[in-house]
Amino acid sequence: MSARDPRVDAYIAQSAPFAQPLLTWLRDTLHASAPGLREDMKWGMPFFTFEGRNIAHMAAFKAHCGFGFWKGREVADTGKEGEAMGQFGRITSKADLPTRTALKALVKEALARAHEPAVPAAKKPPKPVPAMPADLAEALAAKGDLRGRFDALAPSHRREFLEWVLDAKRPETRAKRVAATVLKIAAGAKRPV
Repeated sequence: MSARDPRVDAYIAQSAPFAQPLLTWLRDTLHASAPGLREDMKWGMPFFTFEGRNIAHMAAFKAHCGFGFWKGREVADTGKEGEAMGQFGRITSKADLPTRTALKALVKEALARAHEPAVPAAKKPPKPVPAMPADLAEALAAKGDLRGRFDALAPSHRREFLEWVLDAKRPETRAKRVAATVLKIAAGAKRPV
């Protein structure tokens, strides 16, 4: 038996009149598609869960509704993602939703994917550290061990100093930044600003 939450009843009742039948239809179809589906309120909107895992969510706004699956494009790539919350764009009438049969198939797909581990985002390679400009290298070398201190900084900190110096547009600004970098490294600073 599907567990219905009275908070979802209240959410639907306070929604705009056009949204109430849409949300009710979505709710009933989801429960008919997956015995054991449970309701919860998360982030201020109704969520449907199965064995503790998020499956789908719905929401009502002033002029449209939103509905989507937790694993989004893996379940339903409609091409409307980004137009509004969920994968079905701005829902203003039942014509904006899939048929009951199609929605049931999508729910089955969402249930099948619910226990799959999340695919981690591809790790970005670290941003390379720019080459040391000659004027900064000379200024650091002129002060003894400052080049060694600079080279001992974390790559991200070296990159910040180098980009700060290299981004100067005028020669006067660059000279000031080189001098400031020398002073900051001598003082033990790890960042230019």
